[in-house]
Amino acid sequence: MLNIPTDLLRTLVAVTEMRSFTKAAQSLGVTQPAVSAQIKRLQYLLGYEVLDKSAPGVSLTPRGEIVVNNARRLLSINDEILQLTSGTIPGQVIRVGIPIDYAGSRLPGTLIRFREQWPDISYNVSSGPIDEMLRDLKQGELDLVLALFTEEPTIAARHVWAQETVWVHSDATRIDPRGPVPLVSYGGDSACQRIAVAALHRAGRDCNFVFTSHSLVSLMAAVAAGFGVMVVPRGRASRNKLAVWEDAPLPKLPDLYSAIFVRDGGDRTVIEDLADYLKKEIMGEPGK
Repeated sequence: MLNIPTDLLRTLVAVTEMRSFTKAAQSLGVTQPAVSAQIKRLQYLLGYEVLDKSAPGVSLTPRGEIVVNNARRLLSINDEILQLTSGTIPGQVIRVGIPIDYAGSRLPGTLIRFREQWPDISYNVSSGPIDEMLRDLKQGELDLVLALFTEEPTIAARHVWAQETVWVHSDATRIDPRGPVPLVSYGGDSACQRIAVAALHRAGRDCNFVFTSHSLVSLMAAVAAGFGVMVVPRGRASRNKLAVWEDAPLPKLPDLYSAIFVRDGGDRTVIEDLADYLKKEIMGEPGK
C-alpha cells in the first residue's frame, strides 16, 4: 500500500502558503534544494504534477488544489494525535506588518496579551511602507497587516475605522507665523507626517523636520522640550499625556484611517481573531 510521508505534504503546504520555495525552506529549517527534492518526490509518488510550471510564481494545478486542501486536514489530524502524547502542538507563527507610526506604541503589549488566549502562537513583526506590506500580504509573506491611510482605503479590509488627528505641543513651543512650521515626526512613510505636511501645504505654509525618530519616547521628549509640533491621533495624545493644541494657529487636520487586512487562504482562525482583537484594543483607546 502506498503511503505519503507527512513531511512531503507539510512542505507542499508551506510552499503554497508562502508562495516561495526559499521562504518555505527557511520556515521548515531546511535548504531550498531539499524543498525542491521533496516536491519532486511527492509528485513522483502521486503520479502527477501539483505545481503549475506554466504559471508565474508558485501556482497549483487543479489536482494540486485538491491535494493541498486534503493535506491541511491530514496534517491537522496528525498534529492532534501528537498532542495526545506530548500535550503540545506545534506553535503557529503569525507574521504581522505594522506601520512606522505604531513602531513605538503599545502594540507589542497588545500582541502579548492576545497570546494569553492562544498560548501556542508566536509572532514575527516587521514594519515597512504600506504598499510593500500589502504586496507581501497578497503574496502570502505576511498574515496580517495594520495600515494607516490619509484617505479612506478603497481595497477590501477586515476592519476600517477613522481616527481624529490633532496637533500636540508644549508650553515651550514657539512658531514663527511667517516662517516654516517645525515638525516632530516618525519620518519616512509616517501617515501622520503626510497628513501634517499636506495640511500645511494646503494652507500655504512650509515646514521643517526638526526632530525625526522611530521612538515614541524620543518624539514625546522632543515635543515636551519645545522642538516643534507633532500630529498624532487624539487617543494617543490622551494616553501619553501630550498637550493637544486645540486652538493652534495651524490648519485643521483631516481624519486618519486605520485598516486591518488578513491574508487569503489557509487556516485563518487565529489570524482573524487577532485582527478583531487589535481593532477592539485600538478603538478602545481614549479619545478614539
